[in-house]
Amino acid sequence: MLTLQEVQECQEEVLHNMMQFYIYEFSKYIPSIRLDNNGLYKPFKLDNYWNNDTFHAFFINLDSELIGFVLMNSATESNRNTILEFYIMAKHSGNGFGKEIAKKMFTMFPGEWEITQIENNKPARSFWKGLIKELSNDNFKENYKDGKYTQTFSSDSLN
Repeated sequence: MLTLQEVQECQEEVLHNMMQFYIYEFSKYIPSIRLDNNGLYKPFKLDNYWNNDTFHAFFINLDSELIGFVLMNSATESNRNTILEFYIMAKHSGNGFGKEIAKKMFTMFPGEWEITQIENNKPARSFWKGLIKELSNDNFKENYKDGKYTQTFSSDSLN
């Protein structure tokens, strides 16, 4: 069974550990990403996830195995729901798990959404654009600016 589990502050180290794999995979799209002298990638600042009600971190579990994570910012009056980071471990990609988790996120946080991908990350762009196009019956907008594609849509009208 595929589930989302909210990350607690006491699990921050586990999230940082998983993010090392994410950053490693992402480095092929951004060559300037480099290992620090200690052999690790620079950790993300996660304080907002413990101190701000609009930031949410989730582990993705398949049965009892940790297979990924989602970092997102939920909508306020002035912005949209936004997925900031989304990761499924390589051995589990292509099995529909990302699609299932994305649908759960759209249901958990209804309303307006904005999803962004860097131009070089063609697999992410293909995944998000295809999923949003399918779920919204092609009722979304896509913009390109400064090397980033952004899709905007409402989860209230999704299939």
